[in-house]
Amino acid sequence: MNMELITIAEWNDELWKAVEPVYREAFPSGAKPEKILHSMLDRGIAYLHTGMIDEQAASMAVTGVINGKEGWRLIIDYLAVSREVRGQGAGTLLLNKIVEWAQKEHGVQGVIIEAESGTSEEHQERIHFWEKNGFILTPYVHQYIWVPEPYQAMLKPLAPEVTVNDNGESLFKYINAFHKKAYRPPAK
Repeated sequence: MNMELITIAEWNDELWKAVEPVYREAFPSGAKPEKILHSMLDRGIAYLHTGMIDEQAASMAVTGVINGKEGWRLIIDYLAVSREVRGQGAGTLLLNKIVEWAQKEHGVQGVIIEAESGTSEEHQERIHFWEKNGFILTPYVHQYIWVPEPYQAMLKPLAPEVTVNDNGESLFKYINAFHKKAYRPPAK
């Protein structure tokens, strides 16, 4: 499979129109509204990645780069693959291209995601995807006050010294710092 990665740091209506169906299909509820995503890119705190296959948006991700006391981390806020190419390696290909980009452009040493904590088949499939791509599931279950479902953090170390020294609670410091920036109103 041949995929071109397009990464933007400033909002682009044309690219969003191409990728929005993939985003909405994967996240019919619980997704950030377009205006929040737009604001995140406009304020320079997020990136929109699009995986193009045969000039069609086949996958997408929203990410941010956060510096903490353990160094630079890439936060994957959303990653979605179109139904047409699911199960064909497109998600892994997109993930690998984004990780390579983040290491080259930002020197990240680890990648963090949060996954819904649950026992359903769908939850287990998502966890399996991340684990087969080198992520480590941590046992800490985080309950946000504004969303009903609990989450667990997962880490993909990109350097030997990158580890989780607790039950995963420390990874939510990065995740929460990113969310705090994402939902903060733009400065006037």
